[in-house]
Amino acid sequence: MKLLKIVAALALTAQIANAAEPTEGGTLRLIAQPEPPMLMLGLNQQGPTQFVAGKIYEGLLRYGTDMSVLPGLAQSWTVSEDGLVYTFELQNDVVWHDGEPFSSKDVVFSLSKFLPEVHPRARGVMGHVKDITAKGANTVSIELNAPFPAFLQSFEVSSAPIVPAHIYEGTDYRSNAANETPIGTGPFKFDEWQRGSFIRLVKNDQYWQDGKPYLDEIVFNVVPDAASRAVAFETGKVDVLRGGDVEYFDVQRLAALPDAETTNAGWEFLSPITWIQFNLRNEPMNDVRFRKAVWHAIDREFIANAIWMGFADPADGPLPASSPFYKENLPAADYNPDKSRALLDEMGLTPDENGVRTTVRYLSLPYSETYIRMGEYIRQQLREIGIELEVTQTDVGGWAQSLGQWDYDMTVNLLYQYGDPALGVERAYVSSNLVKGSPSANVSGLDNPKIDKVLSEAGTATSTDERMKLYAEFQQTVVDEAYFGYLVRVNFPTVYKTKVRNLVGSAIGLNDTMADVWIAE
Repeated sequence: MKLLKIVAALALTAQIANAAEPTEGGTLRLIAQPEPPMLMLGLNQQGPTQFVAGKIYEGLLRYGTDMSVLPGLAQSWTVSEDGLVYTFELQNDVVWHDGEPFSSKDVVFSLSKFLPEVHPRARGVMGHVKDITAKGANTVSIELNAPFPAFLQSFEVSSAPIVPAHIYEGTDYRSNAANETPIGTGPFKFDEWQRGSFIRLVKNDQYWQDGKPYLDEIVFNVVPDAASRAVAFETGKVDVLRGGDVEYFDVQRLAALPDAETTNAGWEFLSPITWIQFNLRNEPMNDVRFRKAVWHAIDREFIANAIWMGFADPADGPLPASSPFYKENLPAADYNPDKSRALLDEMGLTPDENGVRTTVRYLSLPYSETYIRMGEYIRQQLREIGIELEVTQTDVGGWAQSLGQWDYDMTVNLLYQYGDPALGVERAYVSSNLVKGSPSANVSGLDNPKIDKVLSEAGTATSTDERMKLYAEFQQTVVDEAYFGYLVRVNFPTVYKTKVRNLVGSAIGLNDTMADVWIAE
């Protein structure tokens, strides 16, 4: 199934830019669905936090929809011939939202101290770094231990948000009072958060890009259900719907409104894959036969077409089909409940008088009605083969806390790829990231020295052919062992009012700064 109006974002924005000059002022009304647990992006990288806080904080670099590297807080960069030294020249005249000047000190502090302590993905990337040095107020030099081909893709705002050293240095990062009123360098400043109602960001009049942002403010409305969100868009109370804001059967209807446009662009960097996540520490999830039984019990085509309404494709492994390292013809589990029952019989998990072989705790992912419905389908399918799910319902913060504390047996999760397997995929599989406290770490308990070795070699190999060979081996291993039950690759559509211009201009789409967005009234 395809959208009635699929628009290539770059072509659209180019046409509009030629048709009219940006105008200043106005309020962009969005939906925070679900409401983020916090806005301090260094401490929390869940999707809702990225969406809101991506306007407050900035990274050194941005990325085009073609995955090209673009300036961010770094205006330029050079890489030494041996691939070991990266030198970043910072933007001039940047100030923090509290008026303090931004400098190389903030970059060095963020990358060498703050992020390695609190950010699981950044911790892995910075493990490749030998030294970070300020070469004056506007220059930062980073020396690597060995070449790391993915390094230039690791500075997206949620991957490495730059935080103010003058606020966090010498403090307990997680309990710092500034976490409640985040201070960044982005085009919008935090203004107000009425929990359960709205979050308001206002224009940063001291933003380093002259004349930007164009908008006066961005308001993220908290709307409790998908039907109400659809009505809010129809009546003009909100201007943009992200994927998941409304039911997918409503997307085509709303896209057909005379004042609406749609695009699938803006997810190139993230390329999300949904999967069943097992806590491999617990029985019977630690048995490959059980994991394969679960995977065989689920019809991925049904999920893609009936639950996601065609806005997803069945997933067969850990990488998106768009990745240059994607391995074709992986032996993904076919939908075959009889195989599931045979595997469970082999394990000695026989049904009781009620047909129940075993009961496991299922942590429901509360991101949207679609995920809730997918969880209900999984529960139904597993009950058919004798696995009973004891469901825990919680909010986003509760889900993240339970996952980060390894307090679950099974859940559904959504993994962002972040441009390169060494950045977005490796973190969920390597034993070095078995760190409690973050849902973005290796929370499944996977500890396989073979995988550690292959991913380490793949991440640092300088030959593309060698990387392809190693990542193929990795994909084959994790699918053979069914460490995760891969479900679907999601194609999130964005529906927005035609008056909203320049909405998508990078590979992270609506998670980006929105400095270029304007409203034509």
